Amino acid sequence: MQMLLYLARHVGWWLLLALVASLISGFSNASLLALINQSLHATSSQLPKLGWHFLLLALLMLSTRMIAETLFMTLGQRAKATLRNEVVERISEASYPALEKIGMSRAISVLTQDLDTIVVFFVNLPNLVIYGAVILGCLVYLGTLSWTILLLALAVIFLGSLGYVLSHSRALQLLRSSRRREDTLIQQFKTLFDGARELKLNPLRRRRFVRGPLAENIESVRQERTRGYVLYALATSWGSVLFFAFIGCVLYLLRGYLPVNPEIMTGYTMVFLYMIVPVEGLLSALPNISSARVALQRIRDVESVLPPEAHQPPVSSPYLHSLTLQGISHHYQGENRDERFTLGPLDLHFSPGEVVFLVGGNGSGKTTLAKVLVGLYPPETGTLTLNGQHITAENLEAYRQHFAVVFNDFYLFDSVDDASARSDEQVNHLLRLLQLDHKVTVNNGQFSTIALSQGQRKRLALLLAWLEDRPFYLFDEWAADQDPTFKAVFYQQLLPLLKAEGKTVLAITHDDRYFPLADRIIKLEFGQLIAETETR
Repeated sequence: MQMLLYLARHVGWWLLLALVASLISGFSNASLLALINQSLHATSSQLPKLGWHFLLLALLMLSTRMIAETLFMTLGQRAKATLRNEVVERISEASYPALEKIGMSRAISVLTQDLDTIVVFFVNLPNLVIYGAVILGCLVYLGTLSWTILLLALAVIFLGSLGYVLSHSRALQLLRSSRRREDTLIQQFKTLFDGARELKLNPLRRRRFVRGPLAENIESVRQERTRGYVLYALATSWGSVLFFAFIGCVLYLLRGYLPVNPEIMTGYTMVFLYMIVPVEGLLSALPNISSARVALQRIRDVESVLPPEAHQPPVSSPYLHSLTLQGISHHYQGENRDERFTLGPLDLHFSPGEVVFLVGGNGSGKTTLAKVLVGLYPPETGTLTLNGQHITAENLEAYRQHFAVVFNDFYLFDSVDDASARSDEQVNHLLRLLQLDHKVTVNNGQFSTIALSQGQRKRLALLLAWLEDRPFYLFDEWAADQDPTFKAVFYQQLLPLLKAEGKTVLAITHDDRYFPLADRIIKLEFGQLIAETETR
């Protein structure tokens, strides 16, 4: 019931109409059984009236069933779309550390498989409700025939339910375990594509990966899913065995002790035979409820670990007079369990129109500092001060809008959202400067193509950052995979161009031959500031 109420908030009260239609269909179905049993003992004068009743009940049963199935299928897709939008919104509004913690595989699993499970639940819900109504209607009719047999029937149903519950908990554990394993499978499938070049060049590694961890995980999912569904099948079979055993006991062992006439015995036998299919259908469909509960819980878990950040309206014209880091520090777990990397505490200051190089060895904390500086990582101690205003969780989003960044592991969008910030002449000039004008054009806010080499894509990412026209530019090893020609263009033309516009530039670099072009050089080692040199 709690799950239905949760889903009702996402699909509206059409769910109630669908449930009512399903109940009407199920009760009409059970009423048909009573009418058929009555017709077997009716006189010829009663048959025409009973025939009309049969026709009306059949039409009511079929029409309400069609309405219920149509509504549930529609509501299933609506629930999927609504929940998907909610999860996407929550992901987009969550903090960057929270996104790193949850991981892409888990999020994609929720957005695809778990939401598909919700749709399957909606598709099967009409049968669940209809079968339940049929069983309830049959029991009510059975009570009108014989209270004694009804009590015995309820005892049999109780034993069947008890056997189902005992196997249900174990089956649910297996399904949950296999569901968690599938998150790992998605990541391994991703590895097949992301590491395709390396795997092709190393057959031994490829076979070890495919036939080792990947195959083991596939097999574990298969085993756990198979055991889980087999337990559900055994529960269903247990119910059927009890039904036939009960029919046999009443007909052949207890018939002489029960105060019922042959007509009631015929009706009882018909009711129980009629109930076998709904009971089996109800029990076989119950795993969908368990799977839907698991899926909804996973959706809730994802939402709970992705609390939204404080939302702020876009900054119309971000500006920078001064940016100060005072006592800033950040910690994160290293590759080894006992290793804990500490950045800072650091004291830094940035002014408009200066070019600063950030240097240091691998693992010195340069990229971590960059993420703290642009507001992706919140500082654990110390304060960020922009234009004399302290940066807090409430104004962090507005703070981030002062930065245009090209990370080393950048993502290239094909849309140009900020093309209006620059003139067409400026855009075409930079395309020529980056030697992309013969391959890429900007039309209606879209790049004509992004199917380029990695170096060309990085140049296009720089163009996107430049189009944002932000007061602070950060480049993380931008020139690392560029040839000497474009390294020279970057250091000798692009950076001076940004400086001339009054932009603040921080470039993470190892290109020591261009160090004299910087106004300042900041050097980090093991997360600590060991030198800050004025070059001009």
